Amino acid sequence: MADGTHGNQGDDGSSERPPVSEAALSARLTHLDERLSALRNERDIRSARQGNEKQNASAKASAMARGFRLSSELVAGVVVGAVIGWGIDRLLSTSPWGLVVFFLLGFVAGVLNLMRAAGVAPGDNSDRS
Repeated sequence: MADGTHGNQGDDGSSERPPVSEAALSARLTHLDERLSALRNERDIRSARQGNEKQNASAKASAMARGFRLSSELVAGVVVGAVIGWGIDRLLSTSPWGLVVFFLLGFVAGVLNLMRAAGVAPGDNSDRS
C-alpha cells in the first residue's frame, strides 16, 4: 500500500471483479425470490394473528362498555328514586316513607331501563293508544 495502490484496483481505479456467469446470477435471483416469498408469507401470517387479537380485544372492550352501560342504568334509577324520596321526606316531614316508596319506584324504573337497554323489553312506542 506504500506504492499507492489500494486492494484490487486496476489502472483506471475501478475494482476488479471476477466474471459471473448467467447461471450463477439466475440461481442467486431465484434464491432471493424464494427468501422474499417466505418472509412475505411470515409477515402475512403475523399480521393476520395480530388482526385477530385486535378484534378479540375490541370485542372484549365492547362487551365491557355494554356492561358498564347496563349497570349504570340500574344504579341511576335507584339513586334518582332515593334522592327524590329523600327530598320529599325533607319537604313534607314524612320520614322514611317517601324515601322507601321512591327508592322502590327508582329500582323498578332502573330495572325497566336496564331491560330496554339490553333489548329484552320493547322501547317506548309513541303509537300506543
